Amino acid sequence: MDDRTQLLTLADRCEASSKPDRELDADIYEALGFVVRRKPTRLVNRRTPAGGIYQQGSFWKTLGTVSADIDIAVSLLRQKAPGWSWSLQCLAGEDSLAFQALVADCSGQGVMGSLALCAAMLRALARREPSAPPESRLTET
Repeated sequence: MDDRTQLLTLADRCEASSKPDRELDADIYEALGFVVRRKPTRLVNRRTPAGGIYQQGSFWKTLGTVSADIDIAVSLLRQKAPGWSWSLQCLAGEDSLAFQALVADCSGQGVMGSLALCAAMLRALARREPSAPPESRLTET
């Protein structure tokens, strides 16, 4: 599966999710280019971070609950795509509450604002033009 397909599949998972999910959190971090070490299922002590850890520079940090926390989702968006415009809207109906997000003209929906924002961000990243390989930037003299 190529990167674009992986991002779009992950966006669909965000929209289909009915609640936060630590496995989804780890998958989002990996899709955004972070090195992730998932929590082994055989470790059940409190000292092991829930969901796992990710590498940022030379440091390892606890995976954020990006599928549950709008602040973490916004932080990742600003880190991976600084300068992109985004918005989040709550759509309230008689029986339901839903959220719709827009990131760089790509939309996402979810039962939580964080899930909607993640879906829209992943779609926008999938749509982004891949940068030209370094060889093509060289010019002949």
